[in-house]
Amino acid sequence: MRSALALGLLPAALLLSGCVADPDPAVTSSNVPSQSLKAAGTDGVPTTSAPLETMQSSNKAPVYWIGRSNTNTFLYREFRDVPDEENPITRALRAMMSETPLDPDFFTPWQNPKSLATSISGTNVITVDVSADAFNSNLDADMAQRAIQQLVYTATAAGASSGLIDAGQQIEVVILVDGHTDYLAFKHVKLGAPMARSAGMVAPVWIIDPQEGVDVADGRVKINGRSTVPGGKLRWQILKVQENGDKEKYLNGEATAAAAADASGVFGLTVNLAPGNYEIRVSQIDRRQADDELNVDTRGFAVR
Repeated sequence: MRSALALGLLPAALLLSGCVADPDPAVTSSNVPSQSLKAAGTDGVPTTSAPLETMQSSNKAPVYWIGRSNTNTFLYREFRDVPDEENPITRALRAMMSETPLDPDFFTPWQNPKSLATSISGTNVITVDVSADAFNSNLDADMAQRAIQQLVYTATAAGASSGLIDAGQQIEVVILVDGHTDYLAFKHVKLGAPMARSAGMVAPVWIIDPQEGVDVADGRVKINGRSTVPGGKLRWQILKVQENGDKEKYLNGEATAAAAADASGVFGLTVNLAPGNYEIRVSQIDRRQADDELNVDTRGFAVR
C-alpha cells in the first residue's frame, strides 16, 4: 500500500430531490457500463472519458458532480478547498459526498457516510470502503450508474492530481461497502469488481475557468474549458447580469477546440470585461442545426 487508510466521521445526510426510483430495478455489474449511457457529440462523434488529471501543486481537490445539459446528464468537475487531515483521495470523496456544488446546475446523489476509507495498491487499484448509509438515495438505473462513475472519476482524479498513482498505467477503483463486496448500490449496481472511467459519462462541453461564483480582476478575463470533440467548433456568449437578475447579451463569438493529442478538446478565449456580474455560455455547433445550443455549459462570475 502506498497510502494508509484514512477514516473519518461526517454529520447528517444531504437531501436530494428530483431522482425517481425505477419500479422494476435493473441490476447492472459495476464493471460493465450500460450502453444506454453513451451519449453523442456533434456529427455522431461519441463522447469520451476525460483525460486523467495531471499532478498539481495546489491542495484543491478535484471533485466530479452530476449536471444536466439539454436533455442529458453528465459529469462535471470542480476544484474545491478541502481540509488536509486525510489523504487526497479520501478528502476528495468526502467533499463529493458531503458538500454542495458551487454551480447550482450540479448535484450529487451521495449521502454523508458514517465511515469512509481509501487505499492504493502497487498495481494502481484504488480501494474505497464506505458505509452503506452513503447510498440512501432513491435513483433509477441510469442515475445509479452515473453516481458510481462520479465516484470513480473523483477517486482517480484525486489520485492522479496528488501524484499518488502512476498516471501512465490503467487505474481502477474497487468499491467495498462496510468491508464487503457484492453490495447492490442504489439497488441497481453490483459492486466489488474493479472499475475504470467509462466513456460517455463526462460532459461534452465544460467550462473549467472561471469556476462558478468566483471574482476575477477587471480587464482581460481568461476563459478556458474542454470539449469532447477535438477540432470541433464552439459557440460562446457572455451575458451581463443586471441588479434585478435580468441577463443581457454582451459579447459573443466562436472558438475551436484543440485537435492536438497533448491538448485534445481544450479551448480558451480572452475577453475585456468591465466590473460587473456576468454569465458565460459555451456550446458545441452542429452543422445540421446551426442555431441550436448543443450541450451547453454555463458559469456565473463577477469582475471586480
